[in-house]
Amino acid sequence: MTAIGAQVQQLLAHRRPQRSFFETLIRSLIILCVAIAVVLSSISICDGRWLFARGQLFGLWHFCTVGNDSVLKCGTDLSLAQVEGLSVGVIPIRSMVSFAVVVAIFGLELLMVSQVCDDANARRKWAMGSVLILISFLLSATGVLSFSILVKDHLTFTGFTLTYWCEFIAAFLFFLNGISGLHINSLTHFRNGVGKI
Repeated sequence: MTAIGAQVQQLLAHRRPQRSFFETLIRSLIILCVAIAVVLSSISICDGRWLFARGQLFGLWHFCTVGNDSVLKCGTDLSLAQVEGLSVGVIPIRSMVSFAVVVAIFGLELLMVSQVCDDANARRKWAMGSVLILISFLLSATGVLSFSILVKDHLTFTGFTLTYWCEFIAAFLFFLNGISGLHINSLTHFRNGVGKI
């Protein structure tokens, strides 16, 4: 056997086992759902108008009132809403939900890199990406819950705007895909350690 042949044999021996179609499909769906959650959360934060109640529109960045001529009059001074703690309380909420998107983007990047670069650290990258997605869930869910507590006196189920529901669904998708990512990683690690079932 030549030296090149021996090197090829050595490389083939250390190669990771081939993934099944089902595993690749699930991992691809997790990446797709995380990307959708990042887009939904980004739209929700950029618009920021989360609650409409009694002719008033409460948001992360603006407070709006509807005038007699049905025209929205918006301003960035949230103290005009006359809701105790709103102008100060939205500052950490903005930070949490914005940071959740940043962390989710890094997590998504790690998930994609682990699929593209099939090296010895791919499993670790996938696990770290899944953990970052779960951290995004915690930040996003805390922001959504905190906002709801701040405006609790104005809450109605039908008062939540579409952008609020975008953030709510994004938080749910972060949780679902973070847990699923960790679970499939542990299942495939077990399978690769014992041998294909």
